[in-house]
Amino acid sequence: MKNRDIVVIGASAGGIEATQHLLSLLPADLDASVFIVIHLAPDAPSYLSRIFSRVSRLPVSTAINDEPIQNSHVYVAPADWHMLLNAGVIKLGDGPLENRSRPSVDALFRTAAFSYSERVIGIVLSGALSDGTAGLTTIKSRGGVSIVQLPEEASFTGMPKSAIESADVDFVLPVAEIAQKIVVLVNGVIGGSNEPKCIA
Repeated sequence: MKNRDIVVIGASAGGIEATQHLLSLLPADLDASVFIVIHLAPDAPSYLSRIFSRVSRLPVSTAINDEPIQNSHVYVAPADWHMLLNAGVIKLGDGPLENRSRPSVDALFRTAAFSYSERVIGIVLSGALSDGTAGLTTIKSRGGVSIVQLPEEASFTGMPKSAIESADVDFVLPVAEIAQKIVVLVNGVIGGSNEPKCIA
């Protein structure tokens, strides 16, 4: 029996604050690996891992190419690199921009879905435009779970609304309830009673 142990999070404008709130609510013994993409300027120094470490009970680090994935750890994509998931390993790619961005939420979500299938929980938080929508669709098509921040709570509603309109989302929740849902899904069994009804 498997649990959902790959949590991928995407955000853009307003997403740092939403991600801080979410991480602050996750337990130190969360039985999952967490991966975060937030849109950054290509030349921006990446302080996100330091910022998130101040609130997270899980260890946080900036992702490194070919780094083995650890459980109960948070990985943050560096500026100007796509964070891609292979079986057991993080890959950093300098491929074309997706949705005007590198790192791209869709690139993370897509590779997570193809590497880990139903083990993936995909989450879209505050942001403009539509990055993450196609990725959530791929996660759903591979048996994963999709969660979107309640647009009324998000600082920027573009990404949440795009996902809700196009990606057959399982849950639309405020950040505090997203954290609770992650814990329930991670601690449960795939296909168990706490799973979304649309997933067998």
